[in-house]
Amino acid sequence: MKKHEWKRSEKEIYLPKTEPQLIAVPEFKFVTLEGEGNPNSPFFSDYVSVLYSMAYAIKMNLKKSDPKPEDYNDYTVYPLEGIWDLKSGAKGGPGGSINKDELVFKLMIRQPNFLEESFFDKMLELTKKKKPHQLLDNVRFERISDGVCIQMMHIGSYDDEPESFTKMEAFASENGFIRVSEDHREIYISDFRKVAPEKLKTVLRFKVKPKS
Repeated sequence: MKKHEWKRSEKEIYLPKTEPQLIAVPEFKFVTLEGEGNPNSPFFSDYVSVLYSMAYAIKMNLKKSDPKPEDYNDYTVYPLEGIWDLKSGAKGGPGGSINKDELVFKLMIRQPNFLEESFFDKMLELTKKKKPHQLLDNVRFERISDGVCIQMMHIGSYDDEPESFTKMEAFASENGFIRVSEDHREIYISDFRKVAPEKLKTVLRFKVKPKS
């Protein structure tokens, strides 16, 4: 069976256009890790590394498992994602700026639908033995559904994202929707460790509901 590659098979989810669009996102399975603080700080790379160590442990051991899960198919590891918000009381700095030290986040990497939580549990214990890290105690298996959302591809620095969010909120209003909350999802199509800020590709997405 042909390897599942999300860039080819799930373009609507991961490669939207650079203009806002409405999308209904179904429930997916994820490995997740929550934290808080400035993502430009050194600690943040540990969160990313721990999640990827789990994602690759799952992929490689699924490939070697016998028998394999029902509906098994080899796949490309999904991109890093994050749900971002600010601590209560930290909203709305001068000129709309935010204090990144006040950020709270849930980082995650999507998993294939055939992955069962029992296999995740085994891989978590295996990773703790092979690549021990205290953050592994906080890694979780979750099913998350974004539902109805507005999304677009943002190209450029993360600091320029407010411009894209302004477009998305205007699009939502024009089409009879409002944001459900101030948090939002980011999907990192580019590796921010290797790509220049002006060339970064990031999917931005927030939940919406019809105006009452």
